Amino acid sequence: MTTPFLSIIIPAYNEEQRLPNALQELTSFLEKQSYQAEVLVVENGSSDQTYDVAQEFSQKVPYVKALHEQQSGKGRAVKAGMLAAQGQYRMFCDVDFSMPISEINCFIPPVLEGADVAIGSREAPGAVRYDEPFYRHLTGRVFNSLVRQLALPGLQDTQCGFKCFSGKVVEEIFPLQTMMGWSFDAEVLFIARHRGFRIVEIPISWYYNADSRVSLIKDSWQMAADLLSIQRNANNGLYN
Repeated sequence: MTTPFLSIIIPAYNEEQRLPNALQELTSFLEKQSYQAEVLVVENGSSDQTYDVAQEFSQKVPYVKALHEQQSGKGRAVKAGMLAAQGQYRMFCDVDFSMPISEINCFIPPVLEGADVAIGSREAPGAVRYDEPFYRHLTGRVFNSLVRQLALPGLQDTQCGFKCFSGKVVEEIFPLQTMMGWSFDAEVLFIARHRGFRIVEIPISWYYNADSRVSLIKDSWQMAADLLSIQRNANNGLYN
């Protein structure tokens, strides 16, 4: 079997409504590209028919695969998908595709060369946010300031749900991931930088979706605590 150039990993928790359209739009885009791709939908802990929807679609499109993880947690789903993928480049994407699918090519060669990790950024020069309420933007900036102070100085947007890694980077950093919730982004980026990989922020067009699964109060507190855990893990040599 030929190694795919690009693997797309979609973490999917209770997404039976949004998943069919997302997969249809994604596969329509990929079929127009010159490179070979695979799509891995990783369902974990859903109480609806998300896994069945993914399986049904995979029976129609051979390069789409449905994976199941028993426990919930976006970080757990992404880790499982990244390590199961075979692509030379491996990108995870939120199922709502708040970033236009056409911008996927901005994260990989030949458009982008020389990056070990490429992350979608709503703050990099050239990025545009659409329809985002002020309170959501403010909360995100406050959290990012904590990220920059405690873990990742210089990165303006670590929580956007579109990130691409070379296969080599995936095999080196994702086995070291310990956080299975929303903070996993910051942890894997910290590990990547800790191990000397080059991280590039890609300005994207981003459309606010009111059906966000993040709880501003509960999840923000938990993510702040997780940033301190990342520092402790690093001091204890867990990422070496």
